[in-house]
Amino acid sequence: MLGFDISRLPQTEDEIDFSDIESKYQVPYEEGFDTIIVVDNVPIVDESKQEKLLKFIRKIFKNAGDIKENGINMPMDTDPDTGKSTSKGYLFIEFETPEQASLAIKNYDNYSMDKTHCLAVNRFTDVEKYSQIEEEYKEPEEEKFVEKEHLRSWLTDSQARDQFVLYRGDDVSILWNKKAEPPEEEHKRVNWTETYVQWSPLGTYLATFHRQGIALWGGPSWNKIIRFVHPGVKLIDFSPNERFLVTWSNESISLGPNGGIGTPFGPEDEGHQIIIWDVLTGNLLRSFPSSTSTDGAPNKITWPMFKWSPSDKYFARVTPKQQISVYETPSMGLVGKKSYKVEGVEDFEWAPAFDKEREKQNAGDKKNREEMLSYWTPEIGNQPARVTLLNIPSKEIVRTRNLVNVKDCKMHWQSNGDFLCVKIDRHTKTKKSTFANLEIFRVREKDIPVEVIEVKDTVIAFAWEPKGERFAIITTNDPNYGQSTQGVRTNVSFYYLEKPKPGKGGDKVGTANFKLIKTLEKKTSNAIYWSPRGRHKEGSKNDPAASIQLMSTQEHYGVTDIEWDPTGRYVITSASFWRHSMENGYSLWDFKGALLQKQLLDKFKQLLWRPRPKSLLSSDAKKKIKKNIRDYSKAFEEEDALAQTSVSKELLAHRRRLVDEWNAWRKRVEKELAEEKERAGVQIIPRRDDDENVEIIEEWIEEVVEETEEIVED
Repeated sequence: MLGFDISRLPQTEDEIDFSDIESKYQVPYEEGFDTIIVVDNVPIVDESKQEKLLKFIRKIFKNAGDIKENGINMPMDTDPDTGKSTSKGYLFIEFETPEQASLAIKNYDNYSMDKTHCLAVNRFTDVEKYSQIEEEYKEPEEEKFVEKEHLRSWLTDSQARDQFVLYRGDDVSILWNKKAEPPEEEHKRVNWTETYVQWSPLGTYLATFHRQGIALWGGPSWNKIIRFVHPGVKLIDFSPNERFLVTWSNESISLGPNGGIGTPFGPEDEGHQIIIWDVLTGNLLRSFPSSTSTDGAPNKITWPMFKWSPSDKYFARVTPKQQISVYETPSMGLVGKKSYKVEGVEDFEWAPAFDKEREKQNAGDKKNREEMLSYWTPEIGNQPARVTLLNIPSKEIVRTRNLVNVKDCKMHWQSNGDFLCVKIDRHTKTKKSTFANLEIFRVREKDIPVEVIEVKDTVIAFAWEPKGERFAIITTNDPNYGQSTQGVRTNVSFYYLEKPKPGKGGDKVGTANFKLIKTLEKKTSNAIYWSPRGRHKEGSKNDPAASIQLMSTQEHYGVTDIEWDPTGRYVITSASFWRHSMENGYSLWDFKGALLQKQLLDKFKQLLWRPRPKSLLSSDAKKKIKKNIRDYSKAFEEEDALAQTSVSKELLAHRRRLVDEWNAWRKRVEKELAEEKERAGVQIIPRRDDDENVEIIEEWIEEVVEETEEIVED
């Protein structure tokens, strides 16, 4: 008879050693379930809608990869009282590969199914990891506060100087303007960009271009703030308030063998060339393909492809001959979920921002709260050409204007949005000759009246005065225009808005029309650059033309670019190495046309003034400053005089140091020479101009560098 001690056997399941069996049949945790994802926040439905929901879920996630057969499992909860089953608000999806599961998490986490359901997608293996909560609460460690640099610190410069970026050879430099003196270097880097540089509209960021994308820099130390991955990027465009960035590459986005893992791109981005980014977060908001023609062939690139409304709230682009697509931010969806169909549409422009003070006055007016754009369509069959003003987002047509015998149209909005000038190139009925009309829409007046100005000659250029009611045009009647621009004789004409005449009781009589002020004849001009801040707007009441004076005419051989500084006090003309290789460099002029400095720089490529944001001062504060400008001028004149004095002292000290070095060298050489003569037995003849008989005279010569004449009107 066999016997054994049962006390030595395991009494419970916990005491049994299954380690050998577990090691043999263990499924690796990460390798066994990394193809499965958990989708939460799914709509809760009953059995009747279960199949419809699963079909919709499969449609959403099919772009991420291949879902296994019966790979979607949605748990159901059965009510014991009614016997009806409803879903629990989550489900599991199993893909063929772990890479597909990763792509699904990346592209569809926070995906909006509808207005009330935003999907939360996680890896199944992460559920256990995130659900492990320690029983004892541990207070999280407080992160150390790291103060960020102020991105607009350059505006606090004590001398109120402006900056500009200079690109020469492989060097990119940030420089302070110092008027007639050489600029002061703020920062410099070699190979900072691969193609060119670009400021953001308010001067907060400097954008540099690289093979893999765009980098934004700023702050006092010029550190990298954020980067945007877009291989082969060629062009960029900021929204007016720097909230969004549009990038374009001629290379279509490709996800590659990894399905875009490690990049910001998803299946919906593949094949696209245009990307819109959130500047603050760096998130990719949406991508678009480049525009194509009706036959499917790519159109010629026109930049910017998207045009932004002044508030950054909307952006739009035109599909020629078909429609205008207006999108809203930050959802990036179409306004009204569809494009605005316009047969034959050629181009459009957004109206500039309305003055903030007038916005407050018209706060109750819905039309003034909306944003406006203008577009034009050519003649189609028996239908005339047409210019239309459209409110967004209501898409209400505010005004239309029919036109005939139209060859081309260009729309020019005045900077305050008060006027829209449509430059119309017309042809005669025989189409043998052309002429131009300027049709000016008075947008702020009732029913938006239109004034027509006939111009007999060809209009080469048009430009509104910033923040003003004047405009300038360049015209020519030279028969050689169009064949060659060299030596074509042009006229430059200026127009102003005539004030209505006062009637009885102070009422205004008549309509304020635009009148020709002055014409500068027989010039060779091809472009107009208004100073960004005009000041002297009106001449005498009897002679409005007195406000238009030719202050200076200067030459710059090979000029390729003209840049006004943000204050309108200085202008730079430059000759870029990108256009030609002769006398590259730049010249700095004051607003009166006086040359302050000229820099010839080998392989000079680019110079851009740093933009300034809008002033925070109210209109009343600005008027007060202008009224007391003499008091402010005295303080600045004292600073300038002090700066000149310090420069003079430095120059005088430098000269004295050179004289002292010369005298010391002379004494040393004379001593050595005397010793050599004594050793050689040569008689030494005393010099008559010993030190005690030498008198050093320093003479200061005053030279008038600049003379300013100011006319004070009573």
